[in-house]
Amino acid sequence: MTIILAIGGTDSSGGAGLTRDTAMAAELGVTVRPVVTAVTVQTDEAVLGIHPCPPEGVADQLSAALATAPAPGAVKIGMLGSAAAAEAVEAALPAGLPIVLDPVLKASSGGSLMDAGGFGALLHRAALITPNLAELEVLAGFDGPLETQATALLGQGVQAVLVKGGHGTGTESTDVLFTPQGAVRGYSAQRLPASKRGTGCSLATAIACLLAQGADLDGACGQAKRAVHRWLRR
Repeated sequence: MTIILAIGGTDSSGGAGLTRDTAMAAELGVTVRPVVTAVTVQTDEAVLGIHPCPPEGVADQLSAALATAPAPGAVKIGMLGSAAAAEAVEAALPAGLPIVLDPVLKASSGGSLMDAGGFGALLHRAALITPNLAELEVLAGFDGPLETQATALLGQGVQAVLVKGGHGTGTESTDVLFTPQGAVRGYSAQRLPASKRGTGCSLATAIACLLAQGADLDGACGQAKRAVHRWLRR
């Protein structure tokens, strides 16, 4: 049995967050142990409310999840909501588990979910961060070519950056993986004529699942891109 920890918020519309994490993991034959950082009140159009879980509650959930056998093979982190929650998660996670961090700053339906400076040490502990184009600019702190922005983050100690191309233009959506050794390559799929909430959650979760199943980072990113595209086509 392959297990991952999924750390994030609930979404009352069911379109994103831990609900989407669990659904994507199930498609890949992986079981999720959920750790709730916040209860959000959302529709497809708006964020109506956010009810954060106290940091000590997040830490307690993580402790219980990690104490349950079998051990998880990877961690996916989505919405954290505050620097205090990020600190609690970072302190509770053991060394050696691959972490995929989706640096959620805003909900697709609108509304701020995190300050850019709130991720703290998690940005450097993560094996991979998966920002979209807007998140990349905020995290880098400047406008410019995505390669320059991603390289700046690597220079600050981030281990690897997968820049998602879903918010771009053109007939294909291309995600590009950057590591300290340079851009590995792009992962492309036909851009579909409709958008869907939860794509970022799905991609990061799929990568975490595949890492837990033994894939390397390049292979996990490529397979995850294909898994999300299959879901979107359905």
